[in-house]
Amino acid sequence: QVQLVESGGGLVQAGGSLRLSCIASGRIFSIYAMGWYRQAPGKQRELVADITNGETTNYEDSVKGRFTISRDNAKKTVTLKMNSLKPEDTAVYYCNVRGTTTGGKSFSLWGQGTQVTVSS
Repeated sequence: QVQLVESGGGLVQAGGSLRLSCIASGRIFSIYAMGWYRQAPGKQRELVADITNGETTNYEDSVKGRFTISRDNAKKTVTLKMNSLKPEDTAVYYCNVRGTTTGGKSFSLWGQGTQVTVSS
C-alpha cells in the first residue's frame, strides 16, 4: 500500500505566495517521478510541474519563472513553491507520484487535492 498526504494551499491575494507539500509513504521501493497537477472548475486536469528521480523538471508554460518544484528523496516528499500567484492559478491542486512498490508493482497515485484560491 502507498499513501500520499498533501498539505498547504489556501486563500491568498494576487501576487502572494503559497507552498504545497506532498509526502509519500508505504511499501515504496522507488519513485521515478513526482508532480503537481491542477484542475479549475469546468476545465480538465493539467500538469503544473513534475520532477524525475534525475531531478529533471518540467513546467507548464504559464507557471515558468513563478513556480518551483523540488523533491527530497530521503523523505519521499515533493514541494511546489508558488510565487507571484495570479487569479488564474485558482484550482484544486493534486499531487501525483509514480514508482514501484516493494512487491515490484508499478503505481501512479493521486493525492486528495488541495484548494488554492487567488483573489484579485
